Amino acid sequence: MKILLLGEYSNVHWTLAEAFRKLGHEVTVVSNGDFWKDYPRDIDLSRTYDKWGGIKYGMHLLSILPKLRGYDVVQLINPMFLELKATHILKIYKYLRRHNKKIYLGAFGMDYYWVMTCCTDKPLRYSDFNIGNELRNNADALKERADWLNTDKEILNKYIANDCDGIIAGLYEYDVCYRLHFPDKTTFIPFPINIAPAICEEPTPMEKHGKTWPLRLFIGINRERSEYKGTDIMLRAAEAIKNKYPEKVELRIAESVPFHEYVEMMNGADAILDQLYSYTPSMNPLEAMKHGIICIGGGEPENYESLHEADLRPIVNVQPNYESVYEELEKLLTSSVTVVKLQQQSRQYVLKHHESQKVAQQYIQFYLKKQ
Repeated sequence: MKILLLGEYSNVHWTLAEAFRKLGHEVTVVSNGDFWKDYPRDIDLSRTYDKWGGIKYGMHLLSILPKLRGYDVVQLINPMFLELKATHILKIYKYLRRHNKKIYLGAFGMDYYWVMTCCTDKPLRYSDFNIGNELRNNADALKERADWLNTDKEILNKYIANDCDGIIAGLYEYDVCYRLHFPDKTTFIPFPINIAPAICEEPTPMEKHGKTWPLRLFIGINRERSEYKGTDIMLRAAEAIKNKYPEKVELRIAESVPFHEYVEMMNGADAILDQLYSYTPSMNPLEAMKHGIICIGGGEPENYESLHEADLRPIVNVQPNYESVYEELEKLLTSSVTVVKLQQQSRQYVLKHHESQKVAQQYIQFYLKKQ
């Protein structure tokens, strides 16, 4: 099968591409590397924002368009899969539709159906946009609502979602929101994680250190999105725990660094704090979990139910508030046995549900399914 993956989000497409290739498929990844994260890609389509950046980007895009034809499958990371205005992206989408067999839309992050559904139907107890029946009114939430609701982005997203051959959600939350509107063409497939065989045999971080404490906490901060994702609250709770137990806690912070630096800084941690308003772990905590690093974040019952997981419970689930994060961190400090058990289960969980070739097979089955 000849597959084109357009755009990038947290290394989802590149990880999928590597797995597809191992399964014998021909794959091309075209992306901007997810901006400063700089993930790998086959064709670079990044844009500079200087005086001539838009013109150079447009010329480069036109030059590669002939290479984006003749694929069995085109998968879009998001309705905004290019660094263009939505009206221009719609024209490119129609070009791709004419010159390829099937097109699939990824429900992997911010888009109209995520924003609109969380703000109106509110199928989740909490999300990036609501806490219960109350809408969040922080600056980022307001910005995204203004960006996606009653705009050209909404028109683009609606057009692609209605026209495409299928919609693939990478998290439980996104599946819930899209399934309300497109029950017949939406499927849930877990995010893919590349797991080298040796990783499965590695000792947990605490076993490596040969001692119980300190508990090594790691948190990645994007200052521009910290309040929106809740890392401001998680960081505050982690700093408070460190101040109360200075001999038992170490805290490492990565702020807006490229992916390879992020991974280097994360190595050796015992636990990662990530995304306060999520029901499920996303790509970065899953990447950590494969190394036996505990995820403190989204591990709601719905997450395990969506994976049909009855036994493993490796995620330290927190509610979207400071008190919950602080309380769960303090609990971890009471038992090294609990920490080691959760670290072992974290590796098992990722291997069982997110191993990239298993996930890639699910994608292929969905591509081949008659819509």
